[in-house]
Amino acid sequence: MKLYDLELSGNCYKVRLFAALARIPLDVVPVDFLGGEHKRPPLSDLNPWGEIPVLVDGDVVLRDSHAILVYLASRHGGAAWLPGDPAGLAEVVQWLSTAANEVQNGPCAARLVDKFGYGLDKAETIRRSLRILPLIDAHLAASAWLAAGRPTIADCAVFPYVALAPEGGVSLEPYGNIRSWIARVKALPNFLPMPGV
Repeated sequence: MKLYDLELSGNCYKVRLFAALARIPLDVVPVDFLGGEHKRPPLSDLNPWGEIPVLVDGDVVLRDSHAILVYLASRHGGAAWLPGDPAGLAEVVQWLSTAANEVQNGPCAARLVDKFGYGLDKAETIRRSLRILPLIDAHLAASAWLAAGRPTIADCAVFPYVALAPEGGVSLEPYGNIRSWIARVKALPNFLPMPGV
């Protein structure tokens, strides 16, 4: 399996992190993002959306980090990482949605402004961060993990941009439960770090 990847991308890191935790071998192919490699063939043939990560597994070509997480967990990780029962599965999916919406538009977007100079509304990214982080912290007050009472792809999906929040000027100091959860994720066997985490 090939993963077209950018080391500093939290979305790419989600996939690398899960693959490491689940011991799924990946051939990681670095993409020259600044050079626009992802926006021209052959990468644009694999993903016309012009985004990374992209996973290629034989005839299967997937874009979107959360779709890739679901695929890898379903194919290689088993129910340990993606529950098969309807309630457990839905619980994981709701966190994938949170990662793709509230976390993406809050802590992730704040990081894009501060670290990469994106022209986004910084005040709005902070407002969104200050809405979602207390909700995640409150959830983690009652549960060690985001879903199913154990590590799942939900944790892999939410972890990167929450852990990287300080790179966007969003302090995690007020969120003791989040900080404890980050430490638990880092303590998992085969944890794979990335710059900033």
